[in-house]
Amino acid sequence: QPVSDLNSARSDRFASASYVMRISGRGQVTIPKALRERFGMNHNVEVEITPTRDGLLIRRRTAAAHPVERVYAILDSPGGADDYLEEIRGSG
Repeated sequence: QPVSDLNSARSDRFASASYVMRISGRGQVTIPKALRERFGMNHNVEVEITPTRDGLLIRRRTAAAHPVERVYAILDSPGGADDYLEEIRGSG
């Protein structure tokens, strides 16, 4: 069986599975180990929770920051964006 078929079968298995968890008194939910391993949600990984029409979407937060977050510090710096661009481009 091709690897892509195996990955599809594995993804389908998780997509159709249903897990029931209880919310603790502190509002915590334990994500089953199989799901944490499958989706790379290891210890200290940040997750993003997005309300949707059907419930909550939980995603692992990616290392790449939102484009606005990446330039915010540049725009807020004393020299501003023009000085930053000159610095990275060089004066030549």
